[in-house]
Amino acid sequence: MTPPGETFRDPVLVLDDGFRKLVNATARLEKVATGFRWVEGPAYFPASRYLIWSDIPNDRIMRYDEVSGAVHVFRQPSHFSNGNTVDRQGRLVTCEHGARRVTRTEHDGTITVLASHHEGKRLNSPNDAVVRSDGSIWFTDPAYGIDSDYEGHKAESEVGACHVYRIDPQTGGLTVVADDFVRPNGIAFSLDESKLYVADTGATHEADGPRHIRVFDVNEAGQLRGGSVFATCYNGLFDGFRLDEDGRIWTSAGDGAHCYSPAGALIGKVLVPEIVANVVFGGPRRNQLYICATTSIYSILLSVKGARTF
Repeated sequence: MTPPGETFRDPVLVLDDGFRKLVNATARLEKVATGFRWVEGPAYFPASRYLIWSDIPNDRIMRYDEVSGAVHVFRQPSHFSNGNTVDRQGRLVTCEHGARRVTRTEHDGTITVLASHHEGKRLNSPNDAVVRSDGSIWFTDPAYGIDSDYEGHKAESEVGACHVYRIDPQTGGLTVVADDFVRPNGIAFSLDESKLYVADTGATHEADGPRHIRVFDVNEAGQLRGGSVFATCYNGLFDGFRLDEDGRIWTSAGDGAHCYSPAGALIGKVLVPEIVANVVFGGPRRNQLYICATTSIYSILLSVKGARTF
């Protein structure tokens, strides 16, 4: 499988002058790879300069070599993996819809189960995860993987709700940190880790359901306060997102990757010809924005770097 290399001109929509300095006027959107069913969960490994992502309905994780341009299967079956991230030791952390668990791939390739049950009940279908600097892992657990057999295995929820969880770095214990979501989805910390952003895509299941990102205050004990709406999506839904080095949020939406100021103002968009599910920063300088969009992976070179996470 080889990347197509198709490029798209004028992919940038400026809504605030502050966005002009983030994307060069000559930047082009490039289609890096295509031919998938629903791409999600990108993660970037800087030491090896490769990108991985989930092709959920096809039950596999794909890999793109940034140097050679080669694209191939990284893992299949993947237990209908969705969200992926890299921990502080450079290990892959994966949310698996099919096995209804969160796992870590060790440096020798073995897989460690980090979370699969809460109070004796199976999780729904872990969706997205983020690792805090203290080693704790925070993840969302909507029911998309058990709603049907398309992205997992249809089943009834044992937990009976969709929560946000924290895995303790010392004990491995699992704690519910937020229980008032319809469908918690993307998740990320602010630069100083004092705030936690969580998307709610409840509009997929309720006519007037949430389609926003909420923001919480985080204390040293790993407890959340607040939860006000940070931004609302008016084109599709927010799904996965990442922060840049200045605290702006780059998030998925129906017409591309949207960029929000730290105050919650929409300042610009990278327009993409497919519905976007997630994004991640990569490249040797962390200024290559990789975009997961339905059947394809796109990228655009920015003038700002992604936040350093390890």
